[in-house]
Amino acid sequence: MTSSGLSVSGSPAPAAPSGSLRERAEEHLRALAGPAATLREDQWTAIEALVADRRRALVVQRTGWGKSAVYFVATALLRASGAGPTVLVSPLLALMRNQIAAAERAGIRAATINSTNVEDWASTYAQINQGDIDVLLLSPERLNNPDFRDSVMPELAASCGLLVVDEAHCISDWGHDFRPDFRRLRTLLPELPAGIPVLATTATANSRVVADVTEVLGLGASAPQVPEPGRNGEVLVLRGSLDRESLQLGVLRLPSTAHRLGWLADHLHELDGSGIIYTLTVAASQEVAEYLRQRGFSVAAYSGKTEQTERLAAEDDLISNRVKALVATSALGMGFDKPDLGFVIHFGAPASPIAYYQQVGRAGRGVDRAQVILMPGPEDQAVWDYFASVGFPREAQVREALSVLAQNGAPLSTAALEPRVELSRTRLETMLKVLDVDGAAQRVKGGWVATGQPWTYDVDRYARVGEVRKAEQQAMRDYLSLTTCRMRFLRGQLDDPTDTDCGRCDNCGGLSIPAATSERAVSEASATLQRPGVVLDPRRQWPSAMASLGVDLRGKISAGDLAESGRAIARYTDLGYGQRVRSVLTGSADAGFDPPSAGSDPADAGSAPAGGVPADLIEATVKVLAAWGWKSRPAGVISIGSRSRPALVADLAAQIGRIGRLPVLGTVPHHGGSGLARSNSAQRLRAVWDSYQLPAEVADALSGQYRDQPVLLVDDFTDTGWTLTVVARMLRSAGAGPVYPLVLGIAG
Repeated sequence: MTSSGLSVSGSPAPAAPSGSLRERAEEHLRALAGPAATLREDQWTAIEALVADRRRALVVQRTGWGKSAVYFVATALLRASGAGPTVLVSPLLALMRNQIAAAERAGIRAATINSTNVEDWASTYAQINQGDIDVLLLSPERLNNPDFRDSVMPELAASCGLLVVDEAHCISDWGHDFRPDFRRLRTLLPELPAGIPVLATTATANSRVVADVTEVLGLGASAPQVPEPGRNGEVLVLRGSLDRESLQLGVLRLPSTAHRLGWLADHLHELDGSGIIYTLTVAASQEVAEYLRQRGFSVAAYSGKTEQTERLAAEDDLISNRVKALVATSALGMGFDKPDLGFVIHFGAPASPIAYYQQVGRAGRGVDRAQVILMPGPEDQAVWDYFASVGFPREAQVREALSVLAQNGAPLSTAALEPRVELSRTRLETMLKVLDVDGAAQRVKGGWVATGQPWTYDVDRYARVGEVRKAEQQAMRDYLSLTTCRMRFLRGQLDDPTDTDCGRCDNCGGLSIPAATSERAVSEASATLQRPGVVLDPRRQWPSAMASLGVDLRGKISAGDLAESGRAIARYTDLGYGQRVRSVLTGSADAGFDPPSAGSDPADAGSAPAGGVPADLIEATVKVLAAWGWKSRPAGVISIGSRSRPALVADLAAQIGRIGRLPVLGTVPHHGGSGLARSNSAQRLRAVWDSYQLPAEVADALSGQYRDQPVLLVDDFTDTGWTLTVVARMLRSAGAGPVYPLVLGIAG
C-alpha cells in the first residue's frame, strides 16, 4: 500500500488487453497512486459498473482500502468519453482538501464549494460552465441552501457525469453519525438524467445502515450482492472485509482519572510515531492537552470549537509529525488522512462500537503496526446519556413548530422561530432539515415555511432508533469486558463476521499494554485535577425575537446591566472536580473523583449538615476566590434563591462570608417558574425574567452603604447563564457596582 491510501494491496488483477478499459483504468490509478499501484478486483468491478454499464453502486470497504481511487479513476475515464464533471458530496472539509490534492497529482481538476470559500464560488461556477472542472466537491449543507438548490443544483444534476456520495452512512439515522442534510439526496436522485451513474461509499456500515442507505438513495434495498450480466438497472453492492491487519486493539482499565492521565505522561513517548488521543468532550480535550503540555509533550487540543485556521494548522502539524498527538473530540474523524498514524488512544469510551471502529480506522493505513488503546472512565455513561437525550424531538414539539410556521404566513428564520418552540437551536435546525426532505417544511429565502402537506411522525422508527442506541451502549460495555478477540467482536458489530481471531489484540496475545503508572505521574495528575476553577463569560447579547415572548429586549446588553466575568468550581463533564460537583448537585454517585488527598476515600472529602456544602467543595471555592484576580475585592455577598437546594446555596453564601469576612447582604428569592424545562435560550430567559424580585433589605443596602460597591453573586449552578444575567441586571439597577457571579457547577 502506498502512503496515499489510494493504491491498493493484494493479488494483482489479471492482465488487461492492450487498450482496453481495464488497462486505461490501471494507467489512471498509477498516475494517482504511483507506478506500482494495481487495482483490486472489487475496485475494478465498481469502476466497470460505473463507466461501462452506467450503474449505481454502493461500496462498503474499510478505511484506506482505496474507495476514492474508484471515483477518481471512473471520473478520468468518463471525462475522456465526453461526460460531464463528477459531483462529489462529502461532509468533510479535511477530506475535501486531501481529495483536491490527490486529484491534482493525477491530472484531475477539482474544486470545492463549501461555507469556508464563499469568495471562490463565482469563479468555480464559471470554470464548471467552461468545462474546466473535472470534480466538484460539495458539502451536504449546500444541498439545503435555497439559492443553490433552486439555481445551481438543477443545472449540475442535468450536466454531471457521475454523482458520488462519500461517507454515505451519514444518510442513515440508524448510523452513528446521522446528518439530515444528506437526506436531500433522496430528492436529487430522481432529477438525474437517465444513465448517470451513482456511487455511494462508506467504511462504517452494518447491514441495517446499508439497507437504509440504499432505500434513502433510491438504490433499492434488495440489490443483489453479485450482479448478473445485463442487469444494469440494479445496484451493485460491494462489501469487503473490515479487518485491519495493522491494528493491535487493547483496553486498559485504571483506578482513577489521575491514573489515566499519569499513564499518558509515563508511556506516551513509548508509542511509535504520532497519533490521536480521543476524548468524549471539548472540556476533556483541553484538560488532557494542557496536562500533557505541562509534562513536556508537544500536543494540541482539537474540537468543533477550535477555530478553522487553528484546526488546519493542527492537522498539518500532525501530518508532518511536528506534534506527538492531537487531543481531539470526534471532530477529527472521517476523512483525516495520515497513513503513518502510529496510535489511537481513547480517553473515555465512545457510545457505539461502530463509531469506535470508525475512529480507530484513522491509524495504521500505511504502517505495519499501530496500537489502539481504550481507557474507559467513570464519566463515560453520563456523557452517553447526554448525547442520547438530544435525539429527534417529540411529536408535540414537531407539531408546534409546524403550527407556528403555518400561522405566521411569511418565512421565519431559525432565530425567529426558536423563541416560539421548545427546542434548542441545533435540534430545531436538524428537525427542520428532516421536515424539508419529508415535504412538510421548506427552506426558502428568508427562512422556513410550512408546506401544508400531510406529515406522519414515525414514532415506531424513532423508538427503534432509541433502542438501537441502547443496544450499542451495551455492546460497548461488552467490548470493554471482553476476554475474546476484540477485532472479531468489532467486525461482528459491523456485520462482517469471521470465525478466526486476529492474533494481534491484547486478548489474543499480540499486544501487551504496561499498566504501571508512577507515583509521581499520578501525584502530578491529581494536582492538576484538583485545581478548581472555570471562567464564566457573561452573556452580552439578548436572544433574537424576545418581543414575540412579551419581553422587550433586543441587541447587546448595556454595559451598565452587564455582569462581570464569573467563576465556577467545575463543569459537570470536567475530569477532576466535575465528578464531585455533579455528585453533590445531582445526587449521583461520585465514582472516579480524585479527592484532595490522593488515595483517600471520597467519603473523607467531607460532608455538610442539613444539605449544606461539603467541606472539600468549600476548600475548592476558597482556592477559586483566592486565584480570581478581580479588579476590586467584593464588599458583600448576595445569594440567589433556589427551590431545589435552598440550604446548599444559603450555606455557600454564609461560609464565603465567614471565611472572607464579608457581609451577606441577603438573598434574591425565586418565586416564579423555572427555565430548566426549557430547551432553548430565549425560552429559558422568558421563564426566569419575572421569577425574581429584589427584597427590600438588599435594595436598601445597594442604594445606601454598598452603592457602587462590587458584590459577589452566589448560586449553585448555571446552564444557559440567564438567571445570573437577569439577577445581575437587577443588582446593577439597584445601585451595585461590578457583579461577580460564582457557582459550584456548570451543567454542561
